[in-house]
Amino acid sequence: MNIAFDAKRAFHNSRGLGNYSRDTIRLLSSFYPENNYLLFNPTDKKNIKCLLAECTREILPDSFLGRLFPSIWRSVGMCHQIRSSGVDIYHGLSQELPWGIQKTGARSVVTMHDAIFMRYPELYSASYRAIFIEKNKYACRVADRIIAISEQTKRDIIKFFDADENKISVVYQGCNNIFRAPISDEAKKLIRKKYNLPKNFLLNVGAIEKRKNVSLIIEAMHRKQIDAHLVVVGKPDSSYFEEVSAFISKYGLENQVHFIHNAETVDLPAIYNMAEMFIYPSIFEETGGPYSRYINPQDADELGETILDVLNDSMLKNEMKLKGLEFSQKFIDENVSGDLMAVYQSL
Repeated sequence: MNIAFDAKRAFHNSRGLGNYSRDTIRLLSSFYPENNYLLFNPTDKKNIKCLLAECTREILPDSFLGRLFPSIWRSVGMCHQIRSSGVDIYHGLSQELPWGIQKTGARSVVTMHDAIFMRYPELYSASYRAIFIEKNKYACRVADRIIAISEQTKRDIIKFFDADENKISVVYQGCNNIFRAPISDEAKKLIRKKYNLPKNFLLNVGAIEKRKNVSLIIEAMHRKQIDAHLVVVGKPDSSYFEEVSAFISKYGLENQVHFIHNAETVDLPAIYNMAEMFIYPSIFEETGGPYSRYINPQDADELGETILDVLNDSMLKNEMKLKGLEFSQKFIDENVSGDLMAVYQSL
């Protein structure tokens, strides 16, 4: 099969959608190299190094106007290249399909990640919501198959975007294999020195923006007088980062909270491995697994009490580690790649 992807975020986004795109391409090209994988990239000015297998090929705009207006090419203009490239299946990896995809002769798949901007509209501008509501509804309407990354996402896209339940397959997101490899003590020592990490620390990883809610951790540490270091890894949204910094100064926690804004992806497994606990009080995410401890993301007292419960209970901590590792086997490469290919083969 000739399988094409919207690869914009694979080449240009270092966060969630970029990770999903790169991992999907890696999985399929590794486990099913007999196919040809075409990566439609609106511009060759890449921000992210994306390692490509022999069975993959990058497709750039083939016209002056396409190169001049890459966003329009991605939304509409690429359709003639999809047709001329003999694409069997086109997969939109980030909740979008190009307008006119149904006229190209290719069967289409779209991955839907969430509907957070529908659940929490106050976190997004009106213009953003207007554009993406229309894009998401269109993608769900014209796609031959829809991939939802969780059961929660499936329910949300049916509710908010009128998605046809009969077209939806739930395929969990994979996990980069660097997070499964063992890490030596020497490697951890080097990473600790590189980022000047404290000996013991709590960890939060993700963009430092309002919906990721790191300020709740600061508030919880203050209210419950948690005597621990917190390491926050992520790029900051300037206005929200100022708000978080003000909290830290207000509560005198400058010596306890440490920010890393430009951590390399290859260093993240060691940082995770050295942490006492991972804390993620995001306003809304799909899953943390059945062995995580869940809290109300608006309740600093509850979060503080939960942090102390886990810190002070070694049996609980070990159970969470062991059961969490067991649950993570649902997301191994073989399972995720097989589920993706089953969707393609159904077409």
